[in-house]
Amino acid sequence: MWDQRYNTSDYVYGTEPNDFLASAIEELPKGQALCIAEGEGRNAVFLAEHGHQVLAVDSSAIGLEKAARLAAERGVRIATEVTDLAHFDVEADSWDTVISIFAHVPPAIRKPLHKKIVGGLRSGGVLVLEAYTPAQVGLGTGGPPVPELTMTLAELRQELHGLHFIHAVEQEREVIEGSLHTGRGAVVQVLAVKP
Repeated sequence: MWDQRYNTSDYVYGTEPNDFLASAIEELPKGQALCIAEGEGRNAVFLAEHGHQVLAVDSSAIGLEKAARLAAERGVRIATEVTDLAHFDVEADSWDTVISIFAHVPPAIRKPLHKKIVGGLRSGGVLVLEAYTPAQVGLGTGGPPVPELTMTLAELRQELHGLHFIHAVEQEREVIEGSLHTGRGAVVQVLAVKP
Protein backbone atom coordinates (compact mmCIF):
# COMPACT_ATOMS: atom_id res chain seq x y z
CA MET A 1 0.00 0.00 0.00
CA TRP A 2 2.72 2.50 0.95
CA ASP A 3 4.73 1.85 -2.21
CA GLN A 4 1.58 2.64 -4.19
CA ARG A 5 0.93 5.79 -2.18
CA TYR A 6 4.48 7.11 -2.65
CA ASN A 7 4.76 6.11 -6.33
CA THR A 8 4.30 9.64 -7.65
CA SER A 9 6.61 12.54 -8.41
CA ASP A 10 4.92 14.57 -5.69
CA TYR A 11 5.86 14.29 -2.03
CA VAL A 12 2.42 13.33 -0.76
CA TYR A 13 3.11 14.62 2.79
CA GLY A 14 5.25 17.51 1.58
CA THR A 15 8.96 18.21 1.91
CA GLU A 16 8.84 20.42 5.00
CA PRO A 17 9.17 18.95 8.49
CA ASN A 18 6.26 18.24 10.76
CA ASP A 19 5.36 21.41 12.71
CA PHE A 20 5.68 19.78 16.13
CA LEU A 21 9.11 18.38 15.30
CA ALA A 22 10.24 21.77 13.96
CA SER A 23 9.08 23.46 17.17
CA ALA A 24 11.09 20.97 19.27
CA ILE A 25 14.36 21.00 17.30
CA GLU A 26 16.30 22.98 19.93
CA GLU A 27 15.33 20.39 22.58
CA LEU A 28 16.96 17.51 20.72
CA PRO A 29 20.46 16.34 21.63
CA LYS A 30 22.79 16.22 18.64
CA GLY A 31 23.91 12.74 17.71
CA GLN A 32 22.26 9.57 16.44
CA ALA A 33 18.65 10.09 15.38
CA LEU A 34 16.17 7.37 14.40
CA CYS A 35 13.09 8.28 12.35
CA ILE A 36 10.51 5.48 12.28
CA ALA A 37 7.86 5.14 9.55
CA GLU A 38 9.70 7.99 7.85
CA GLY A 39 8.15 7.63 4.40
CA GLU A 40 9.47 10.23 1.96
CA GLY A 41 12.02 11.67 4.36
CA ARG A 42 10.92 15.20 5.20
CA ASN A 43 11.65 14.87 8.93
CA ALA A 44 14.89 12.91 8.50
CA VAL A 45 16.25 15.50 6.08
CA PHE A 46 15.29 18.32 8.46
CA LEU A 47 17.22 16.62 11.28
CA ALA A 48 20.25 16.10 9.03
CA GLU A 49 20.15 19.80 8.14
CA HIS A 50 20.43 20.49 11.88
CA GLY A 51 23.50 18.31 12.37
CA HIS A 52 22.03 14.97 13.38
CA GLN A 53 23.23 11.61 12.02
CA VAL A 54 19.95 10.12 10.83
CA LEU A 55 18.65 6.64 10.11
CA ALA A 56 15.26 6.70 8.39
CA VAL A 57 13.32 3.43 8.45
CA ASP A 58 10.14 2.60 6.58
CA SER A 59 8.41 -0.36 4.94
CA SER A 60 8.36 1.43 1.56
CA ALA A 61 11.45 1.25 -0.63
CA ILE A 62 9.88 3.84 -2.94
CA GLY A 63 9.34 6.24 -0.05
CA LEU A 64 12.92 5.88 1.13
CA GLU A 65 14.28 6.35 -2.40
CA LYS A 66 12.46 9.69 -2.43
CA ALA A 67 13.90 10.44 1.03
CA ALA A 68 17.45 9.87 -0.24
CA ARG A 69 16.71 12.05 -3.26
CA LEU A 70 15.38 14.85 -1.05
CA ALA A 71 18.49 14.64 1.15
CA ALA A 72 20.75 14.90 -1.91
CA GLU A 73 18.79 17.90 -3.17
CA ARG A 74 19.23 19.58 0.21
CA GLY A 75 22.94 18.74 0.40
CA VAL A 76 22.77 16.41 3.40
CA ARG A 77 23.12 12.68 3.98
CA ILE A 78 20.78 10.27 5.67
CA ALA A 79 20.94 6.51 6.03
CA THR A 80 17.84 4.53 5.07
CA GLU A 81 16.62 1.03 5.87
CA VAL A 82 13.59 -0.73 4.42
CA THR A 83 12.05 -2.66 7.30
CA ASP A 84 8.84 -3.91 8.80
CA LEU A 85 8.42 -2.18 12.18
CA ALA A 86 7.08 -5.44 13.58
CA HIS A 87 10.57 -6.91 13.22
CA PHE A 88 12.79 -3.83 13.49
CA ASP A 89 15.47 -4.25 16.13
CA VAL A 90 16.03 -1.06 18.13
CA GLU A 91 19.44 -1.51 19.72
CA ALA A 92 19.55 -0.72 23.44
CA ASP A 93 21.08 2.61 24.52
CA SER A 94 21.89 3.56 20.92
CA TRP A 95 19.85 6.65 20.06
CA ASP A 96 20.02 10.28 21.15
CA THR A 97 16.73 11.10 19.44
CA VAL A 98 13.83 9.04 18.15
CA ILE A 99 11.20 10.62 15.90
CA SER A 100 7.76 9.06 15.46
CA ILE A 101 5.53 11.26 13.32
CA PHE A 102 2.19 9.73 12.31
CA ALA A 103 3.63 6.21 12.65
CA HIS A 104 0.28 4.42 12.74
CA VAL A 105 0.56 0.65 13.11
CA PRO A 106 -1.68 -1.89 14.87
CA PRO A 107 -1.40 -2.05 18.68
CA ALA A 108 0.20 -5.51 18.46
CA ILE A 109 3.13 -3.88 16.66
CA ARG A 110 3.02 -0.45 18.34
CA LYS A 111 3.21 -1.57 21.96
CA PRO A 112 6.37 -3.69 21.68
CA LEU A 113 7.90 -1.09 19.34
CA HIS A 114 7.38 1.65 21.92
CA LYS A 115 8.97 -0.54 24.59
CA LYS A 116 11.97 -1.07 22.28
CA ILE A 117 12.19 2.69 21.67
CA VAL A 118 12.34 3.40 25.41
CA GLY A 119 15.15 0.86 25.73
CA GLY A 120 16.88 2.19 22.63
CA LEU A 121 17.19 5.76 23.87
CA ARG A 122 20.38 6.71 25.68
CA SER A 123 20.18 8.51 29.02
CA GLY A 124 19.21 12.08 28.12
CA GLY A 125 17.77 10.91 24.81
CA VAL A 126 14.54 12.46 23.55
CA LEU A 127 11.45 11.06 21.85
CA VAL A 128 9.33 13.31 19.65
CA LEU A 129 5.97 11.74 18.77
CA GLU A 130 2.90 13.09 17.07
CA ALA A 131 0.00 10.85 16.07
CA TYR A 132 -3.68 11.04 15.36
CA THR A 133 -6.16 10.22 18.12
CA PRO A 134 -9.42 8.28 17.65
CA ALA A 135 -11.22 11.62 17.22
CA GLN A 136 -9.45 12.00 13.86
CA VAL A 137 -11.36 9.14 12.26
CA GLY A 138 -14.10 10.60 10.10
CA LEU A 139 -12.68 14.15 9.93
CA GLY A 140 -11.59 13.58 6.34
CA THR A 141 -8.27 15.39 6.72
CA GLY A 142 -5.94 12.37 6.66
CA GLY A 143 -4.82 9.66 9.00
CA PRO A 144 -5.91 6.09 9.67
CA PRO A 145 -9.37 4.90 8.65
CA VAL A 146 -10.00 3.05 11.93
CA PRO A 147 -9.51 4.04 15.60
CA GLU A 148 -7.39 0.94 16.30
CA LEU A 149 -4.54 2.55 14.36
CA THR A 150 -4.64 5.78 16.36
CA MET A 151 -3.17 6.60 19.77
CA THR A 152 -4.27 8.26 22.98
CA LEU A 153 -2.16 10.02 25.57
CA ALA A 154 -3.27 7.54 28.24
CA GLU A 155 -2.03 4.65 26.09
CA LEU A 156 1.25 6.39 25.36
CA ARG A 157 1.92 7.07 29.05
CA GLN A 158 1.72 3.30 29.61
CA GLU A 159 3.59 2.24 26.49
CA LEU A 160 6.41 4.76 27.02
CA HIS A 161 6.85 3.96 30.72
CA GLY A 162 10.36 4.93 31.76
CA LEU A 163 10.40 8.26 29.94
CA HIS A 164 9.82 11.65 31.57
CA PHE A 165 7.12 13.54 29.68
CA ILE A 166 8.04 17.19 29.12
CA HIS A 167 5.16 17.96 26.78
CA ALA A 168 2.12 15.69 26.52
CA VAL A 169 -1.18 16.86 25.07
CA GLU A 170 -4.18 15.79 23.03
CA GLN A 171 -5.47 18.67 20.95
CA GLU A 172 -6.92 19.78 17.65
CA ARG A 173 -4.65 21.73 15.33
CA GLU A 174 -4.29 22.57 11.66
CA VAL A 175 -2.15 19.90 10.00
CA ILE A 176 -1.03 21.06 6.56
CA GLU A 177 1.46 18.51 5.21
CA GLY A 178 1.29 17.83 1.50
CA SER A 179 -1.90 16.67 -0.17
CA LEU A 180 -2.77 13.87 2.27
CA HIS A 181 -2.72 15.76 5.59
CA THR A 182 -4.71 18.91 5.04
CA GLY A 183 -7.00 20.51 7.59
CA ARG A 184 -8.10 20.27 11.17
CA GLY A 185 -6.52 17.29 12.91
CA ALA A 186 -7.06 15.59 16.26
CA VAL A 187 -3.57 14.77 17.49
CA VAL A 188 -1.56 13.62 20.46
CA GLN A 189 1.89 15.12 20.96
CA VAL A 190 4.65 13.82 23.21
CA LEU A 191 8.09 15.21 23.92
CA ALA A 192 9.77 12.92 26.42
CA VAL A 193 13.28 12.36 27.75
CA LYS A 194 14.93 9.25 29.14
CA PRO A 195 16.39 9.97 32.59
